[in-house]
Amino acid sequence: MEKNDKKRIALLGSTGSIGTQTLEVISEQPDHFEVEVLTANSNAGLLIEQARKFRPNTVVIGDPSLVGDVKAALEPLDIKVFAGYDAISQIVTMDSIDMVVTALVGYSGLKPTMEAIRAGKSIGLANKETLVVAGELITRLAATSGVNIFPIDSEHSAIFQCLQGEWHNPVEKIYLTASGGPFRGKTKSDLEQVTREQALKHPNWTMGAKITIDSATLMNKGLEMIEAKWLFQLRPDQIDVIIHPQSIIHSIVQFEDGSMKAQMGLPDMKLPIQFAMGYPKRMKSAFPRFDFMKYPSLTFEAPDMETFSCLQLAINSMEKGGNMPCIMNAANEVAVAAFLENRIRFNGIPKLIATTMERASFIKEPTFEDYVQTDKEARILATEAI
Repeated sequence: MEKNDKKRIALLGSTGSIGTQTLEVISEQPDHFEVEVLTANSNAGLLIEQARKFRPNTVVIGDPSLVGDVKAALEPLDIKVFAGYDAISQIVTMDSIDMVVTALVGYSGLKPTMEAIRAGKSIGLANKETLVVAGELITRLAATSGVNIFPIDSEHSAIFQCLQGEWHNPVEKIYLTASGGPFRGKTKSDLEQVTREQALKHPNWTMGAKITIDSATLMNKGLEMIEAKWLFQLRPDQIDVIIHPQSIIHSIVQFEDGSMKAQMGLPDMKLPIQFAMGYPKRMKSAFPRFDFMKYPSLTFEAPDMETFSCLQLAINSMEKGGNMPCIMNAANEVAVAAFLENRIRFNGIPKLIATTMERASFIKEPTFEDYVQTDKEARILATEAI
């Protein structure tokens, strides 16, 4: 393959869990991908290390106070260095970019994703909050710009893979699978004394702190339900969640004839990352292979939405629509940050979200500006409630 046939990737959030795994995929597939842009929020040391290895055209450090260090380190390599959140949104429009992989955490992914779509770039979406906050806006923008959004979440990648060759067949239902997190089977009273360290120990996946806590509360599954609604144009009643502790079946599609397709594999985020970046081609990989004899039984159970009420709150926000998912998401980000800083208890997370959802201003048909204001208002209300 010629060098200029390689897909040129802008990786937003290169120092996080998804970002570092995306770079591992690019390292393993040097004939197919090259790095054009890397961005990080504040991990300047790792960003410099990545830039030295992958030699991108441009890097952006979100924290402007660190730009001097990054510039000094990369000056000999002729790599352009910019700083600030606005620079991330501007850089994604560069002509030399073929695909933007958004691995940013939380609400921060919204604006850069919108700018990339406006610029006609393919999107590899690992930032579920973008669709949670403004799914209607994003999907409409992608449709008018003729841009494809390829899901990187393992569950949405599984649905996407199951739908290959089935686009003309209506979906009756989808099932998003969840491991149940570290506290599966626990009661509300069991969760009263949960520590930060306990909540950060996920049984099957290695992820960043925010998504690991979201998995422990089951909020992650609620966010994924909202994301699936927009990605696959489904009604809320067509989306269900089942607990599958082994994390081998990543999700299931049920068609109108009752037939079901499931996508299976070991819990490894590199597979959905590679599938999204390489689509429509499945690239040969050295990823570990599944051994049926190591998993003699796969089990399923219903989620306990009374104990893990974050999931119910997310479903409520999806059913209400408008800016309610944006309110819920902002409150969750504040609540998770407060828990990680030991300012609230684990069971305080859903309480804080519920309080914010009750108090924030509801808008039935929000504009982009409304989403920006809603996010601000919800964060202020949630912070005050702490």
